Amino acid sequence: MKVEKPVLRILVADGDEGSAAIIHSNLVNTGFSVVHATDAAEVLKMTGDLAPALVILDMMVEGMAGKEVLRTIKATPSTSGIPVIVLSERSEEIDRIVALELGADDYLARPFSARELALRVRAILSRRATEQPRPSRLSIGALRLDAENRAVTVNGKPVDISALDFRLLTVLMGAGGRVVSREKLIEVAWGSESEISPRTVDTQLRRLREKLGAAAEQIQTVRGFGYRIGE
Repeated sequence: MKVEKPVLRILVADGDEGSAAIIHSNLVNTGFSVVHATDAAEVLKMTGDLAPALVILDMMVEGMAGKEVLRTIKATPSTSGIPVIVLSERSEEIDRIVALELGADDYLARPFSARELALRVRAILSRRATEQPRPSRLSIGALRLDAENRAVTVNGKPVDISALDFRLLTVLMGAGGRVVSREKLIEVAWGSESEISPRTVDTQLRRLREKLGAAAEQIQTVRGFGYRIGE
C-alpha cells in the first residue's frame, strides 16, 4: 500500500496580486499547497491558526511594519519555529542582516525569480526535515543554552540575543569544541542558498561576542577557517 506524503502548506503574504499569483503557481507546481494573507493581522492569525510549514512575508505588508510582523512570529512560542522567507524592495546588506537578526530564514530582494523562491522554500524545508536532533540544553564554560526555552545565560544571568545569534550559538556549542567553518555557519544559520558573505559571519559573531560579556572570549577565531567555542 502506497502512503502519500502530506502536502505542506505555505502561507504567502504579498501585497502585489500579480506577484502573489506567480508565487502561488510556482509553489503549487513544486508540490506545495498555498494560502494567502492580505494584511499583517491576517498573517499573524493564519500563522497561529494554521501552523503553515513556512511563511513568505512581504516587508511591505499592510497594517503593520513587516519587521514587527516578523518579530511577533518569532517571539511567539507557538509560531517561533515556523521558517520565514522575507521579500523586500531593499537590497542593501544591512537590511538583509536586520531581517535575519529578527529571525528570518532567508531574504530575497525584488526583482526575484518566483522559481528561485520556490526552490529556496523546498531547500529550507528539506534541511529542516533532515536536521539531526540536538540536546535541548548545552553547557560550555560560563555559557548555558536552553534550546527548548530559547534562552542563553552567562554565569547564570540571562542574555538577550537575536534569533540569528541563537542559531549561530547553537551550531557552535553543538559542535562540542570542534572548529566550525564559516561556510558551515552560513549553511546552517542562514541557509545554503543565501548570498551571505564570510565577512557578514565575522560581523555577526563580533556583535554576538559583545552581547555575551564575560563569555565573549569563549567564541574563538580559527584564522583562515572559522570559529569554535572554548572553555
